[in-house]
Amino acid sequence: MKEIKYSGNVIDLYLRIILLSILLLMSYFIVKPFLIMIIWSAILGIALYPFYLKVIGWFGGKKKGLVTTLFIIILLTLILVPTVKLTGSVIETTKQYTSDFRAGKINIPVPNEKLNEFPLIGKKIYKAWTGASKDLEEFIKYNKETVASVLGSFFNKFTGMMGSVLLALVSLIIAGAFMSSADSISRNAVKFGNKLVPGEGKELITMVTSTVRSVVKGILAVALIQSILAYIGFAIAGLPGAAFFAFLVMVMAIIQLPPIIAMIPAIAIYASIADSNTALVIFTVYSIIVATSDNLLKPLLLGKGLQTPMLVILIGAIGGMIFMGMIGLFIGPVILAIVYQMYIEWVNGKRNITEPSK
Repeated sequence: MKEIKYSGNVIDLYLRIILLSILLLMSYFIVKPFLIMIIWSAILGIALYPFYLKVIGWFGGKKKGLVTTLFIIILLTLILVPTVKLTGSVIETTKQYTSDFRAGKINIPVPNEKLNEFPLIGKKIYKAWTGASKDLEEFIKYNKETVASVLGSFFNKFTGMMGSVLLALVSLIIAGAFMSSADSISRNAVKFGNKLVPGEGKELITMVTSTVRSVVKGILAVALIQSILAYIGFAIAGLPGAAFFAFLVMVMAIIQLPPIIAMIPAIAIYASIADSNTALVIFTVYSIIVATSDNLLKPLLLGKGLQTPMLVILIGAIGGMIFMGMIGLFIGPVILAIVYQMYIEWVNGKRNITEPSK
């Protein structure tokens, strides 16, 4: 039987691989608590960078550090001020309703008969509303589990939203540091891309940044536009809780559920306070137009300027969010865009993605 000889070079290679694997694994666990924050910072930096360059250009490229600091402070203020106001409003409203309920001062108005004629859910809402208007305390006792579930879900969502806002604030500060060092980060990203796909690093990084910006414009911007239009209509009509329903419209639009889901309760409530059938019809038509406006806005903004089809980006956004949560809204389209590009090159018989360009 022949004696087996081991090559020193092979053993050295294996040891290096093992050591590198251990270092990478330890690095992952060290960075893991901050990983989501870093990814959000990168997404925010990519999305805001074109606007950041314009702001720097307004100052002639001078005092870049000071301008960057002011830029981030303004963005933080734009997020923080509405958040503080919304939080204060929710807390004060909760305290007021709790106090009024204990004192027996809450009187639920009798719903309008027209609500009973509203399709699908009108009769159920009318029956529940009528019961609450007659004896609120008895209604809560009878529907204790449902009320507790709804309130618990609302406050869980609210606290989760506050946590997301805090994460966004910290991520925005880190994004400012990323944007101020964008040139060196971009060069290193291209080098890393060339390691993954020889000769295609620049195209790969360009595709990633374009996809992220497209999702921001096509999903977040559309959601913001829809919520603003909804709030304008709700406020003009005098709908109670106009800001709350507009916020629900934005949430539905971001998570890619039909905004009409948030519109239906608003329409039902307005049906009970509308002065006339004409006003109700106008409110309903306007709400439906706002809820379906994404069908016009998304083709204009989502996937614009990209080689990747809009459908691939949209599927990536929805599937990514289902798989990874909110951050998957951005990571999903990037992954699908890369896979789609690899597929196109393979089908068209272009060079293998692992071959260096000649």
